[in-house]
Amino acid sequence: MYSDPGLREAREAGTRPVFGIAESAMLMAMTKGSRFGVISILEQSIPRHARYVSELGLEARSAGDRAIGLGISELADGERTFDRVREVAQRLRDDDGADVLILGCAGLAGTRLGLEAAVGLPVVEPTQAATALAVAATLIG
Repeated sequence: MYSDPGLREAREAGTRPVFGIAESAMLMAMTKGSRFGVISILEQSIPRHARYVSELGLEARSAGDRAIGLGISELADGERTFDRVREVAQRLRDDDGADVLILGCAGLAGTRLGLEAAVGLPVVEPTQAATALAVAATLIG
């Protein structure tokens, strides 16, 4: 889940690094721009995401979080999903001042490259961000 439930507990339980997808995505986004915008799937996710952004102390770097209004099962309609993701991305860019976007659901991963081309901003996919940080942590010890 994008808001990293259980991340703190997982870190406390072990001795190895643990990477949450939301935290990793926000960290990666901050290397690509000044203010990130999150593309969520449902409105009810946004308050949970906002609490997490606040917990991490990243409010000043967050441009906003907007929902596409489609549930998980509706994401199977690739064309409809992409159209909604593009619309929300444009609003985050034009209305909220985001200069980098985060896909707030792993189910949106397939839209990343097309979305970058469509809106002209870098787009971070959270699972890829967490994997990249895990690989980097392994390489540098």
